Amino acid sequence: MSDQPYHIPALLPQCLDALDIKPGGIYVDATYGGGGHSRAIMERLDATRGGHLYSFDQDMDAVSRAPKGDDRFTMVYSNFRFITNFMRYYDVEGVDGVLADLGVSFHHFDTPERGFSFRADGPLDMRMNRSASRPASRLLAETDRDRLADILKIYGELSQARRMADAIIRARESGKPLDTVGQLIEVVSPLIDPRKEKKELAQLFQALRIEVNDEMGALRQLLEGALRVLRPGGRLVVITYHSLEDRMVKNFIKTGNVEGRLDKDFFGRVNSPLRPLGSRPVTPDDEEVALNPRSRSAKLRVAVKV
Repeated sequence: MSDQPYHIPALLPQCLDALDIKPGGIYVDATYGGGGHSRAIMERLDATRGGHLYSFDQDMDAVSRAPKGDDRFTMVYSNFRFITNFMRYYDVEGVDGVLADLGVSFHHFDTPERGFSFRADGPLDMRMNRSASRPASRLLAETDRDRLADILKIYGELSQARRMADAIIRARESGKPLDTVGQLIEVVSPLIDPRKEKKELAQLFQALRIEVNDEMGALRQLLEGALRVLRPGGRLVVITYHSLEDRMVKNFIKTGNVEGRLDKDFFGRVNSPLRPLGSRPVTPDDEEVALNPRSRSAKLRVAVKV
């Protein structure tokens, strides 16, 4: 096993403060990952007073590392989009806080056979849950030109989205395999600006990963589900890493829906089931970024259910 950490939790003290953890409270960590946030939450819970944490992860690698035999903890092997179903299954009537760190674990980026990173060759997979959905290689093999261009434009915000989609389709039609990271990079590299190579490849891989795992659809369901399971006064705490998911979370906190549709009362006041805490997102300080460069794009948003 690699000596690399599975994942370093971003904004850990800020998340714990935002959750306002009570020893007898019930909490959900929607993204267990390396377990850093979950372990810190559990340390503040008292099982004799009913304190409990439910942590979700759809990746068996993460689930296998979760603590066992702790009365304060339940590991849920599932996508967080099913938060409502599982809280009903465990007879949980309301929770005091929901935390979601939407970042991809170091483990995923640093394991070439998972195909999340352009920095090392490996199978073009990108599935968070390897027993479900289709890998990125199948996505490239089966998606039509227009849809592929939309994926790259919307989820990757790539200016060359249409030309990249055309290049992928031409390679596919000529029988060129697109099964590995290296094969994909070879096809798109003529369209990459050498001055922005790392940025544009990161955008490309982000777009494919989001589509493979239906990350935007899952996030919508998580936010809607979290609102249903939170008690009045419960906290919603979300860390985002790119503008698409941050916009959804910001809209949801402001209006109660990811589109940002405003519902106003007779006096013109916005009706929202959530009240934001703070006017701006919390971001890592220079010291944290120096210790964990992957946290540099993290934004923490917090809201209270009203």
